[in-house]
Amino acid sequence: MTVTAKAPPAADERLSKPRLLDQLVVRPEIGAMLGALLVFLFFSVVTEQFLSLGGAATWLDDASMLGIMAVAVALLMIGGEFDLSAGVMTASTALVTALLATQLGLNVWLALLVSLAFALSVGALNGWLVMRTGLPSFIVTLGSFLALQGLNLGVTRLVTGSVQVSGMRETAGYESAGFLFASTFQIGGTSFYVSIIWWVLFTVIASTILVRTKFGNWIFAIGGAAQSSRAVGVPVVRSKILLFMTTAFAAWLVGSINILRYASVQANQGIGLEFQYIIAAVIGGCLLTGGFGSAVGAAIGALIFGMARQGIVYAGWNSDWFQLFLGVMLLAAVLVNNMLRRRAERVKR
Repeated sequence: MTVTAKAPPAADERLSKPRLLDQLVVRPEIGAMLGALLVFLFFSVVTEQFLSLGGAATWLDDASMLGIMAVAVALLMIGGEFDLSAGVMTASTALVTALLATQLGLNVWLALLVSLAFALSVGALNGWLVMRTGLPSFIVTLGSFLALQGLNLGVTRLVTGSVQVSGMRETAGYESAGFLFASTFQIGGTSFYVSIIWWVLFTVIASTILVRTKFGNWIFAIGGAAQSSRAVGVPVVRSKILLFMTTAFAAWLVGSINILRYASVQANQGIGLEFQYIIAAVIGGCLLTGGFGSAVGAAIGALIFGMARQGIVYAGWNSDWFQLFLGVMLLAAVLVNNMLRRRAERVKR
């Protein structure tokens, strides 16, 4: 009698361990990480000052101020919306704090609370208008941008007779508030601004919310398919309003750091920065169409900004080259992000 050996059962592909490459491509920030590594290595070779503690303190501080906003903007973009008022909002909140403290004599801590309430109110209004009217967030927040810009200039000139508010160092509560928002810490005898810690903390919190909470799942869902998300019970309106309030909170944080560090603020400050926030988020893996992105990636995108901006200075090049760098990085990031998104979709099937 002939005995035929049975072929071993085919392995269930659902139980097979994903390849390392497949695990990497589903991460939106992988392209930004590679870009950051290349920029770091390039300027480390081109200039010696870049790798010094003083150099690192400079480009990390530059990245931190941009990174706080880029992370918040990334959450909003993943949710499928934009906020063009984010840049001017940093100046608005700083102006509210400064005017209340220097002109009305309020304690800085109370002034900060009032400016926070102001920021959250504007963010909530932006979100409510977008959801109520159905207009693109690009249009609604462009209107907010123009309104805040005019308000900043008009009120500041009316109250102070100029476009600048100064004198924060003489106000009550400045020292303690400045310690929290604008102090420095020492590493190897070099001063690093506390804004770096705020940046890291904000990134960790945002990333945890995005990846490990129900609200994070809602953000991805409403950015990818808002109508389908609403049909399965996702609170789309409330979620998007909260995302707009998050960008407003980040603007308040950056504005507070600025006013307490420099003790003065210009009424036209922050104009144009909103595009840098969006570019940093895109470099970090966010798609302009929503539903895909990473808070960590946006923070890395801001790091690339900081390293490139200061690296060009250390190399002694004309700062105009930075604009060329931004354009190239933006186009490259869009192409890479689209490629990674398509690869990630194939891996998840």
